[in-house]
Amino acid sequence: MPNPPETLPDHSSAAADPLGRARSAGVVLIVDDVPDNLAVLHDALDAAGYTVLVATDGARALQRAAQADPDIVLLDAVMPGIDGFEVARRLKAGPETAHIPIVFMTGLTETEHVLAAFEAGGVDYVTKPIRAPEVLARMAVHMQTARQARQARNALDAYGHATIAVRLGATPAEAPRLVWQTPLARQWLPLYFDVAPDQLPAPLHLWLQEAAAGREARPLSTARGARQLVATLQGRTVDEDWLLVLREVSDAATVEATMQAFGLTLRESEVLYWVAKGKTNRDIGDILGSSPATVKKHLERVYEKLGVETRTAAAAMALQRVRELSRS
Repeated sequence: MPNPPETLPDHSSAAADPLGRARSAGVVLIVDDVPDNLAVLHDALDAAGYTVLVATDGARALQRAAQADPDIVLLDAVMPGIDGFEVARRLKAGPETAHIPIVFMTGLTETEHVLAAFEAGGVDYVTKPIRAPEVLARMAVHMQTARQARQARNALDAYGHATIAVRLGATPAEAPRLVWQTPLARQWLPLYFDVAPDQLPAPLHLWLQEAAAGREARPLSTARGARQLVATLQGRTVDEDWLLVLREVSDAATVEATMQAFGLTLRESEVLYWVAKGKTNRDIGDILGSSPATVKKHLERVYEKLGVETRTAAAAMALQRVRELSRS
């Protein structure tokens, strides 16, 4: 029997989702190296209204999952090359694919293989020979659960609160892992910490290690210009991962006010803002991406424009002016 064709994107409607989510019950990725198994499942899922993608090996499965973001993966456990267990581990290790539920398909019913499937990240398993009605019933439950979880996470983004889940290593030396992150978190972390989108910033890692050691986890903030990102610890998930909520705080209005009031440049106003916050020249340089010497030169011009000689006097004048403007 020939391989079932992969379902291709339908470009007939510009408004439609490229993978047909608006028109189908969901997108399913089937991974199996046996064409007959693929054909049976493909036909049953297609008849039930699903958009079906297929892969015949582990490498292709990882590629398709990253590109298509399917709603669920039906994964053969035993395949040549990268087997199903390793595929599942890699999918769960990536923040962009960790949310996808994985149902294993296996002829191995020994307890050790069933446990291996769950330890690799599977949410369920079905035994071969595959019975399509059973697969459809199990899929529906896991897809609904996954959708509700994703909607809950992404709802925070709409209110300006991004969310990440972090799994710390068993020992302090073991690298932590971003289990999942909302789209807004994926945008903010590289912006504020200069890290890759899937990398946990070192300051957040150290902060979480302190919390794991039982120390008080006060909100952690980092700044870029007049904007700050504040991380708050929300506790642990059912999987014992650490849940963090991120929110962005902007003092751009304050910077603009002092800039207009004293005839400062934008960078001079930013320097004055952080001086008023009690930051040292080195701190301000780190925040603004400048050297302490450059900050000092900006500050000297600020003193001249404000007619003062000390940091304390400059900060006091700036705060007073901002209070006056806020009352007007």
